[in-house]
Amino acid sequence: MSGPLVLGVETSCDETGIGIVRGAELLADEVASSVDEHARFGGVVPEVASRAHLEAIVPTIQRALDTAGVRLADLDAIAVTEGPGLAGALLVGVAAAKALALATGLPLHGVHHLGAHVAVDRLEHGDLPDACISLLVSGGHSSLLLVADVTLGVTPLGSTVDDAAGEAFDKVARLLGLPFPGGPHIDRAAREGDPAAIAFPRGLSGPRDAAFDFSFSGLKTAVARWVEARQRSGEAVDVGDVAASFQEAVVDVLTAKAVRACREQGVDHLLIGGGVAANSRLRALAAERCASAGIRLRVPRPGLCTDNGAMVAALGALRVEAGRPASALDFGADSSLPLEVV
Repeated sequence: MSGPLVLGVETSCDETGIGIVRGAELLADEVASSVDEHARFGGVVPEVASRAHLEAIVPTIQRALDTAGVRLADLDAIAVTEGPGLAGALLVGVAAAKALALATGLPLHGVHHLGAHVAVDRLEHGDLPDACISLLVSGGHSSLLLVADVTLGVTPLGSTVDDAAGEAFDKVARLLGLPFPGGPHIDRAAREGDPAAIAFPRGLSGPRDAAFDFSFSGLKTAVARWVEARQRSGEAVDVGDVAASFQEAVVDVLTAKAVRACREQGVDHLLIGGGVAANSRLRALAAERCASAGIRLRVPRPGLCTDNGAMVAALGALRVEAGRPASALDFGADSSLPLEVV
C-alpha cells in the first residue's frame, strides 16, 4: 500500500501511544499504559499520568520505529493530539512532537482527540464514508457527531451533560467492589447476570429531552441507591444482575440515540469509537439496531477503540493526503479544544 508515512503521538490521558501508518496501513501501534499506577486511587491522577508519559515517551517512540522498520528520516509528517485531555499529559506529547519536528524538519499536525477516534476506523475498514454519524464513548466523552470530512472538522449533535459513559462504568464498578478501570469488569460480570433484572432509568430519553445529549449521573445514583437499600436490609447484592442491568441502561440509550441521529440526518453509516466501544453488549445491540434500520455499522477492533497513537497517525495521514496545512509550531496543549479543530 502507498500513502504518507506518518508518526502519531497520543498522551491525552493515561496511555502513552505511538503509532506509525503508511496511508491506511498500520505499521506500528505501541502503547505504554500507566493504568496500574492509577488503580489504587480508583481513577486517573493527572500528575501521575504526566510523570508516566515523561518516562515512557522516548522508549515508546523507539519501539514504534523498530516495529515499523523505519527511521525518523523516512517519515513524511508527525501528528500529535493537541487536545482535549489532561493539560499536563497533553503537554508531554505536544512538547515531544515539536522536538521531533524541529529536529527532523518534518511538518507537524496538531489534531483533535475525538477526530482521531473517527479516523482510526480507516485502518480497520478502509476509506471513511462520505458522511457518517459517529458515536464516541469513553471515560471523558459521550458524543454524537456528524462527520463529512474529518480533516476539516466535525459537527457536534450532542454530548454528555454530566458523567460520561466510561466514567459511569468506573463509578458503578467501584460500588460493586470491582477493579479500576471499570468497563471491562462490568462487561465481564454482566455476562453472568440478567439485563432485565432491575429497571434502571434511561437518562434524557423523554419526548421533551434533548434528542442527542446524554446523562448518566442519575443512572449512577440509581444504582448506588439500589445497592445501598439491599445492603441496609441485609439482602445479598447480585453483582451480575446489577452489572447487566446497569450496562443495558447505558447501551440502550447510546444506541437508540445514535440510530435516531442517523435517521434524522439522512445518513446510512454509524461509526462507533472510544474506549467504551470495546464493550461487547454495546457492539451487539448496535449491530442489531443498525441491521433493523438499514444502517451500516463500523466499529474498530477493541485495541483501536481505546486511546492509541495509531488513531492520531491515521488522522495525520488523512490531513497530509488532503493537502491540509501543517500546524504552526506555536500551538499549545489545549485541554478543552473545540470539536471544530481536528
